[in-house]
Amino acid sequence: MHYDAIVIGGSYAGLAAATQLARARRGVLVVDAGQRRNRFAEHSHGFLTQDGTPAADIAAQGRAQLMAYPRVEWREGKVTAAERAGQGFRVEVNGLPDAIEARRLVLATGVIDHLPEVPGLAERWGRHVFHCPYCHGYELNQGRIGALGVSPFSMHVALMLPDWGQATFFLNGAFEPDADQLAQLQARGVVLERGLIDRIEGAMDIVMRDGRVIAQDGLFTLTRVEVASPIAHALGCEFEDGPLGRTIKTDAMKATTVPGVYACGDAARQGGSLPLVVGDGTLAGAATHQSLIFGAH
Repeated sequence: MHYDAIVIGGSYAGLAAATQLARARRGVLVVDAGQRRNRFAEHSHGFLTQDGTPAADIAAQGRAQLMAYPRVEWREGKVTAAERAGQGFRVEVNGLPDAIEARRLVLATGVIDHLPEVPGLAERWGRHVFHCPYCHGYELNQGRIGALGVSPFSMHVALMLPDWGQATFFLNGAFEPDADQLAQLQARGVVLERGLIDRIEGAMDIVMRDGRVIAQDGLFTLTRVEVASPIAHALGCEFEDGPLGRTIKTDAMKATTVPGVYACGDAARQGGSLPLVVGDGTLAGAATHQSLIFGAH
């Protein structure tokens, strides 16, 4: 089977990229493993016309609309191998040696979040523990919200939180703010907590090692991200380091360092936001289509 493009990953960025190619009447295969990054969150916020919509519903509607285009195919599973084949690429899905080839590849594989190792945190991920205050801060209704320190970059989150509620910065031994940073925190009204966290229990009760219990309505933390698929590495794509981890390096048009391979979404940008990755995927899909006309770059 031969396609104009294979989109690896069928979440929001992949759906957006595939839609642009489908609307250009190109043959597209989407391969998806069914692991949306925001599958732990019930609702999506901040996405124009979809504010408060269940995240799964947005993905399902996007897929349904995409599959209405006649030259789109969908395959459940993982791309387990990919290689250059002449002027295009050959991929394997689920380890099966089917000859699936395409002129272009779009990597929309997403990332894996590695959470801070605080007992009780993972169980509350997406419900009371979040990574993005723009996505979830408003719904905490100006309540008690915390920032969990994992690195000096956590300062950025802590300084933003007072716009959404009564902010406490739990350093948890990650680092010690300098004099200038302490002044910034004080100016923003952020309460500084230097004690170590033992666990999280109840709805959102942070139990300190000295026995104190600090009740919160929500907690924000940075995660360390890892690109969810080894395919970009196998193809020889370059990566770049950021404050949250390594992502696939792309140019302004979402082309990777391997000609004919494009990347979009959380795997190819720092930070995570549904409207941003949809825009990212839209750009990648349009750029992929144009490369089929004018040549890959």
